[in-house]
Amino acid sequence: MKRFSWQIMLTSVLIFLSAVFYFFHYAIFHDTHHIFIYLVGDIAFVPIEVLLVTVIIHQVLSAREKKSRMQKLNMVIGAFFSEVGTQLLIYLSDWDPKLANIRKDLMVTSDWSQEEFLDVSKLLKKYDYGVDIQRVDLEGLRKFLKEKINFLLRLLENPTLLEHESFTDLLWAVFHLAEELAARDSVTKLPDADQEHLAGDIKRIYVLLVHQWLNYMEHLKGNFPYLFSLAMRTNPFDQEASPIVK
Repeated sequence: MKRFSWQIMLTSVLIFLSAVFYFFHYAIFHDTHHIFIYLVGDIAFVPIEVLLVTVIIHQVLSAREKKSRMQKLNMVIGAFFSEVGTQLLIYLSDWDPKLANIRKDLMVTSDWSQEEFLDVSKLLKKYDYGVDIQRVDLEGLRKFLKEKINFLLRLLENPTLLEHESFTDLLWAVFHLAEELAARDSVTKLPDADQEHLAGDIKRIYVLLVHQWLNYMEHLKGNFPYLFSLAMRTNPFDQEASPIVK
């Protein structure tokens, strides 16, 4: 009620002031004809004013605001890949026994069009992701994620993540795996059932991470050619990748 009381009071004051000014207008000029002409004219313009302010101008401002938020979000995603994502993709792809089936499709180049990114995205949705848990260096993975846990927590605190559900899901998946590995006294000689459970957690990250990486590469290509150049040279799916320009 308190939230609406000031609005009701403001409405009453404005209507009262309008009535006062109309009264002064009549008291000075004694001309109701012009008062009603301008009153009807102003009322007739209200729908157009509503259209201009609430639809057109609001949409333009909203689009600009959304673009600004997405730019900030992509900065967060870029920081994630620089600090965690790219190295994590190298680990996971090395443990994928079927990677050869899609490796060539992930060799992103500067010649790629938007259609090519879309085609590869569709291809990845059909890919049978998986990791060979017997090849996974669980101890090395646990150590890597433990070193990045504070960084991941800071990312999760960023309010811009509300704009990007899939990236938020990826962060939670990585954070969950870090907790799973940290909760075990040892990650060697685990029961088969527990290994299978961890394999499922790793696969969840792998699926989300590959799609997010492809989307991020498309963003860099269209907006930041110099960052895209480095990302191509450090492609986690390229066995001959090198940051050195040749």
